[in-house]
Amino acid sequence: MSVARIGEFRAADGDGDALAAFLGSIRMIILGSEGAISCEVFRDRADSARFFVIEHWQTAEAHQASVKNIPPDMFRTAMALFAETPKGSYFDSIA
Repeated sequence: MSVARIGEFRAADGDGDALAAFLGSIRMIILGSEGAISCEVFRDRADSARFFVIEHWQTAEAHQASVKNIPPDMFRTAMALFAETPKGSYFDSIA
C-alpha cells in the first residue's frame, strides 16, 4: 500500500520567495528518488509564508531513504529560510 507524506513549512520573514524556489528545486530530486510516485508543492493564498509539500510514496521507508538525495549544502542553505521547524506526517490511503 502506498503512503502520502504531507509536510508543512513556514518561511522566515522576507524569505517566502526563496523558500518557494528551494521547495521547487527539491521537487525534482524527490521525483527522481526510488519509490517516489508524485510530489506537489503548494503555497497558501492567504499566507504567502506558508507551504505544503504533498508527496506520494510506495513506502514510508522510501521517503525516509530519499532524504540522502538532497545535497547537504542545499539542505543547510534551506534551514536558514525556515521560521520554525518543518512539520510533517505520513498518511495511509483509505480508498
